Amino acid sequence: MADTATPLRVTAQKLEAFTARAFEAVAIAPAAAKSIAELMVRADLQGSEGHGVFRLPQYIRRIKGGAVNLKPNIRVEREAAGMALVDGDNGMGHLVMRFATEKAIAKAKTAGVAWVGVKWSNHAGPASLYAAMPLEHDMAGLYLAVGNANHLPAWGGLDMLLSTNPIAVAVPAGEEPPIVLDMATTVAAYGKVKTKAQRGETMPEGWMMDREGRPLTDPKRANEGFLLPIGGYKGYGLALIFGLLAGTLNGAAMGRDVVDFNADDTTPTNTGHVIVAINVEAFQPVAEFKKSVDALVRDLRKSERLPGVDRIRLPGEGSHAARADRSRNGIPLPAPLAAALNQLAAELKISPF
Repeated sequence: MADTATPLRVTAQKLEAFTARAFEAVAIAPAAAKSIAELMVRADLQGSEGHGVFRLPQYIRRIKGGAVNLKPNIRVEREAAGMALVDGDNGMGHLVMRFATEKAIAKAKTAGVAWVGVKWSNHAGPASLYAAMPLEHDMAGLYLAVGNANHLPAWGGLDMLLSTNPIAVAVPAGEEPPIVLDMATTVAAYGKVKTKAQRGETMPEGWMMDREGRPLTDPKRANEGFLLPIGGYKGYGLALIFGLLAGTLNGAAMGRDVVDFNADDTTPTNTGHVIVAINVEAFQPVAEFKKSVDALVRDLRKSERLPGVDRIRLPGEGSHAARADRSRNGIPLPAPLAAALNQLAAELKISPF
């Protein structure tokens, strides 16, 4: 039965400090621990609950299992004016992707557009974390990744050879909030399946199917089936293409080489990512572009609605609203998650949140 108790609310500052303490307890340097913790809590602030502190116990297990390099030499291996290939040296994915995104932004300031590929990284949280970073520099951002477990077969197949392989795109606006699209190539990201299982909730029909082609709604039986792609065979095609660009092109894991980090705490994943920064000023004056985006947003929002539709929503509105609420009222921690974090604190001998 699902837990119906009101979730505990914890401030972002307290949750970030707790998360940093946990990483320091397993020998991650304080500055690196703070950087990872800030990005993880940023995910929770925007409502990406399957990629925030929910992942902390799993990250700690993999660190203890030796699957992650605690002192990586994150570096550029190949480079040209508008591109770079980053070797993450098996460091924590948040550190690797922050490095890669900063590199893309710096290059886009002179090249106009910069594409940075990444190999030998790890799970780095929600895609929109990195797609949104260029917004602060009046740039658009695009992010692709190979997911950290295969839960998707080829269209019509049964062998799990593809992951949720997400895409995120962030476009700056003026007076309106930026447009931020963040989506998996499956109907639901696997992190949502895991959070449903932790909370004792069922999944809606359409998220997963068992190997006989029947709907699967019990998240605790997820290993008996597979995720369904968005748009049928079109979602399968997108997952394949994104994986080729974020994985194969970078020399990162793809297909049968992907390590299931949900079940394996000892093997490096060689996770691949792509971050693209697009300098708006290279195409037109920033103010004009933002004005055009605002006008389009308002046209969409004011457009005629179907019966029963209360309002037209834009990508990123939910995250924007969640960030405002959670910054003011604290981040909600459902009872099962709070218990898991308290148990982790006891195991690591650190003070709880």
